[in-house]
Amino acid sequence: MTTTVMVRTERRGPYVCGIDAAMDVVSGKWKSLILWELDAHGTRRFAELRRGLPGVSDKVLTQQLREMEADGLVSREVFPEVPPRVEYTLTEHGVSLNGALRELGTWGSRRVEALAAVG
Repeated sequence: MTTTVMVRTERRGPYVCGIDAAMDVVSGKWKSLILWELDAHGTRRFAELRRGLPGVSDKVLTQQLREMEADGLVSREVFPEVPPRVEYTLTEHGVSLNGALRELGTWGSRRVEALAAVG
């Protein structure tokens, strides 16, 4: 059983503010949804993540997971089996980011309700 955690070092910085630095890590359509899926269901295999995120392609999901692993948000564990089994889990860093994103989700839910009331 092998666990690998890396931290991506390239950044577009310098950052203007904390939101700029945070958005650098969660930029991409699927990253916040991957965080939500792992938070809601715990450790997931690739196919389970794909099923939980309708519309994501294998290529994009792989790319987003690699970036999130490099940013220290997700850990990837490879089991020496045939066929290989790979599981993804939120790291402590990913859990803390998900906590911050919950408030944004609450704001978004209120916005959806307000838009539904108007339309």
